[in-house]
Amino acid sequence: MAELKFIGGYPEYMRQLIEVVNKTRPQRKDYTPKPMSMEEREEVLKLCHPDFAPGGKRQIMFGPNAGDLAPNEVVDLLEAHPLINPDEFVITAPDFSVDLLIIGGGLAGTAAALLANDNGVKAEDILLVNKLRHGDSNSMMAEGGTQAADRENDSPVIHYIDTIGGGHFANKPEVVEALVNDAPFVMEWLCKLGVIFDRNPDGSFVEKAFGGGSRLRMHACRDYTGLEELRVLRDEFRCRNIPCLEFYPAIEFLTDGNRVTGAILYNLETGEYKIVQAKAVILATGGFGRLHIRGFPTTNHYGATADGIVLAYRVGAKLRDTDTVQYHPTGAAYPQQIIGLLLTEKLRGMGAQPLNIDGEAFVYPLEPRDVEAASFIRECYVREKGIVTPTGMRGVWLDIPLIDVRNGPGTIEKSFPGMFRMFKRFDIDIRKDPVLVFPTLHYQNGGVETDPWGRTNVEGLWVAGEVSGGVHGKNRLMGNSTLDCLVFGRRAGISTAQYLKTNPSFGKLTLEHLKKYKKMMEEAGIKTKRKAPILFPDYRGKAVLARKIDIF
Repeated sequence: MAELKFIGGYPEYMRQLIEVVNKTRPQRKDYTPKPMSMEEREEVLKLCHPDFAPGGKRQIMFGPNAGDLAPNEVVDLLEAHPLINPDEFVITAPDFSVDLLIIGGGLAGTAAALLANDNGVKAEDILLVNKLRHGDSNSMMAEGGTQAADRENDSPVIHYIDTIGGGHFANKPEVVEALVNDAPFVMEWLCKLGVIFDRNPDGSFVEKAFGGGSRLRMHACRDYTGLEELRVLRDEFRCRNIPCLEFYPAIEFLTDGNRVTGAILYNLETGEYKIVQAKAVILATGGFGRLHIRGFPTTNHYGATADGIVLAYRVGAKLRDTDTVQYHPTGAAYPQQIIGLLLTEKLRGMGAQPLNIDGEAFVYPLEPRDVEAASFIRECYVREKGIVTPTGMRGVWLDIPLIDVRNGPGTIEKSFPGMFRMFKRFDIDIRKDPVLVFPTLHYQNGGVETDPWGRTNVEGLWVAGEVSGGVHGKNRLMGNSTLDCLVFGRRAGISTAQYLKTNPSFGKLTLEHLKKYKKMMEEAGIKTKRKAPILFPDYRGKAVLARKIDIF
């Protein structure tokens, strides 16, 4: 193969294709394709979205969700043996005895700790544990913003309708109601704690458009929103001296009948086990992006491996919406080093346009995420109008320079410093050139079913954040993820604090649920050597970034 000649970060042949984009930009300055009809949306979803493409899923064979469909990669973990043998593992005296154990240190877990403390649980009676460092999570990587209906022309009712519609009317209504009603209060709380959101000269919030939304309600801090929110919450957490264990993932729950009474932790550095006894447990372990469902790259952090679903299902927690996965439309498709990383939806909210190889604006930029992603896939694989990279990755252009054309010079660098720096490292200037994008695995739509206060069907177990299911239905809208974590992290903290005021005693510490789980696997005829949770992805021998997507 002849050596490629690069000009400004792109190979020469891609640079020639960029000229097509540059030539069509003036005529697209005031043009935006019309939104699709409901029928058109359904058509493109069924044709191209990974959730609808044949294969990739199978039925869960046993447990509360027997018969439900889920991605093969998720079912593999549900149909797996525990990391410890319940017949051999000796449960010693607990290393920690606390009122409240919180598993996961992202926005949901950290917010839960603060609100539990605000509602009477002493700091020393809380223990937060995290797989990696406190804050290593998808929350820290969230870019675009947090929704809250706080404008005169908006309301929680409109926010509710947008969310339910975006979720294909499969959401759990009472949970969505809690989400939208709490949103303005969450925004006020964050501001009082010191979160710095973008504001207009008059002090009002800068709020931009987003896919599937009928009002402007996206509150952001440049393209660092999750980082800024978690920075402030984590500082508050540390100022209160709430105990935290880092590099200690939970590998199994401890139970007393139908009650969760603690967890077994595993030290990633020493291999040592710790026994935690707790009166209440909040599970906030995040999503499963690092399972690379259907071969897709992902925006998710390294520890997002479905641990929470596995642990909860083993103790009998019911899941919901296990059949859907969110693929963010704009994951980086070039250069190779950043394939799958997120390009925030806020770019399209401020005027960036998706374009095909002919420089044609082929889709309304702010369709709901599943529709937008399916349209990109159709352009690349059905209409054959995608751009192919030197490694064979396909993508469409995202014309970011149009943002400055529409909003004035300097808007891109001011509003998207993270994006600007990410591409500048590879000699690509997003103020001047479009970038190549393709859908990337972004969010776990379903998860453990809860009530509006984070309670599950298992006594002693609360769930908050991405590991939960119900609030987003079959598809999540931008800005409802950080809001989900904050609303239900807070609610779980409040609910557990109220529960603990009834002075429940510590329960027994057993692994009886694992013996029952093993029996269900045997009765379902499952024979495997797999073990779960896997804790981290295994990339040995695989093409790590440029994966073979299996939907076509």
